[in-house]
Amino acid sequence: MIPITAHDALLVIDVQNDFLPGGALVVPRGDAVIPVINHLTRLPFGQQAASQDWHPHGHASFASTHGSHAPHGTWPDHCVAGTHGAELAPALDQTRVGMVIRKGRALDIDSYSAFLDNDRTTRTGLEFWLRGLGVTRVFITGLALDYCVAFTAIDAKTLGFETFVVEDACRGIAPDPAATWQALERHGIVRVRSADLAGTA
Repeated sequence: MIPITAHDALLVIDVQNDFLPGGALVVPRGDAVIPVINHLTRLPFGQQAASQDWHPHGHASFASTHGSHAPHGTWPDHCVAGTHGAELAPALDQTRVGMVIRKGRALDIDSYSAFLDNDRTTRTGLEFWLRGLGVTRVFITGLALDYCVAFTAIDAKTLGFETFVVEDACRGIAPDPAATWQALERHGIVRVRSADLAGTA
């Protein structure tokens, strides 16, 4: 068992309506993470933070922006700022969320990671918030495992946080997550399950 302490943070990545059933860019069984995350929010994490894709209309990551010449790696329009699709899932317990990071706000730059935009230069502010509150370990949950969760985890580890990804609190787009887990393990990121974490609820 891994005891949760005040130096630990729970990061909830992009559990938004557009990534859930009925949304614009559905992560298969994405809604299954919500009860697991809600259980984790009751553990004694010192801090809890959530991230949201928060894209402007015409964002560079949208296939519609490029018309018939959409490059590989573009997506259906999703999580447009201020829309229902961009909102965090209403069933998600946000009672103890102390920071919400809205990412992907620049028109021409996407942001998979909750720490850094995809230009690998622009920082979201999450790192400084966590450090200022004495956080040394992060436990990452959410959507999608093979994109925003993985990018967030690798950046967290690179920035010096001890980093865990909670397997049953994540879902990915790819049907087989093996390659993602192998990449995370190569970076020294620890794979755990929610039942491995202990604390006073």
